Amino acid sequence: MQDGRLQLPPSPLGLPDSSPPWSGWEKRLSQANMTGMALLFLLGCAFFPLCFAGLCWGLQNRTNLQMERQEAVLVASKLVSSVQAIMASTAGYIVSTSCKHIIDDQHWLSSAYTQFAVPYFIYDIYAMFLCHWHKHQVKGHGGEDGTPRALGSTWAVVRGYLHKEFLMVLHHAAMVLVCFPLSVVWRQGKGDFFLGCMLMAEVSTPFVCLGKILIQYKQQHTLLHKVNGALMLLSFLCCRVLLFPYLYWAYGRHAGLPLLSVPLAIPAHVNLGAALLLAPQLYWFFLICRGACRLFRPRGSPPPSPCQTQD
Repeated sequence: MQDGRLQLPPSPLGLPDSSPPWSGWEKRLSQANMTGMALLFLLGCAFFPLCFAGLCWGLQNRTNLQMERQEAVLVASKLVSSVQAIMASTAGYIVSTSCKHIIDDQHWLSSAYTQFAVPYFIYDIYAMFLCHWHKHQVKGHGGEDGTPRALGSTWAVVRGYLHKEFLMVLHHAAMVLVCFPLSVVWRQGKGDFFLGCMLMAEVSTPFVCLGKILIQYKQQHTLLHKVNGALMLLSFLCCRVLLFPYLYWAYGRHAGLPLLSVPLAIPAHVNLGAALLLAPQLYWFFLICRGACRLFRPRGSPPPSPCQTQD
C-alpha cells in the first residue's frame, strides 16, 4: 500500500499490470487474421488474371475452335466473369442462409470471399478494355500486330472505352474504393446476412455473359438465345432489382416494422447508399427489358422508331 493505492505484484507473464493475461493472444489472433486476409487478396490478384490468360491461350491453341485473338479475349473474359459470379452467389447463399440473426450472426465466408473477390473488379476493368481494344482493331483502326497505329489513336480507344463503359467502370471503381472498405471496416463484423444477399446479386451474371457471347456469334435467332434472355431478365429482376426491397423487408421483420416504415427508421446514409447501388441496376434492367422487347417482337411487326433503337 503506497499513497492509499494497492500495489499489485509483477505479472508472472511479464505483462504490464494493466493488461489482462489474454491480451497477447488477442494481438496474435488479430495479426494472423490480417495475414490471412492479405493472402486471400493476393490469391485473388493472381487467380483472375491467370484464369483469363490460361483461357485465352487454350481457346486459341488447344481447342477445336482455334479462335482468333479478339474472339478468345471476349469469350475468356465472359467465362472468368461467370466463374466469379458462380463463386460469389454460392458464397452469398451459404452466408445468408447460415445467419439466423440478420444483424449479429457472422460467417467466415463473408469477409474471406470479399477479400478474395476485390481484385476481380480491378482485373475486369482491364479485361473489358481488352475486349474494346480488339473490337477497335477489327474495325480496321489497328496495326497488323494488334496495336493502334499512333498514340493519338490509343487515346481515342481509351476515350471510346470510357465513354461506352463509363457506368460499368464507375461501378467497379466504387466496389473497390467504397464498398470494400465499408464492408471490412465500417460493418465491424455485423450484417453478414445482408452482405451474403448482396453477393447473390451475381446470379444473373452468367446469363448476361452467355447472351453477349451468343450475340458475338450472331446467334440471336436461336432458341438458346431466347431462353437465356428470359432467364437473364428474370434473374436480374429478382436478384438485383427486387433485392433491395427484400433487404428492407427483412430488416423490418427483424425490427418489428412495416416495410414502408423501414426507410424512416434507419440512418439516412444507409438509404443513400442503397439508392446509389440500386440506380445503375434499374438502368441496366431497362436496357435488358428493351432488348427483350426486340427479341420477342413477332415477325412482321413494325421496327421501333430511331429514338428507341439508339444505344
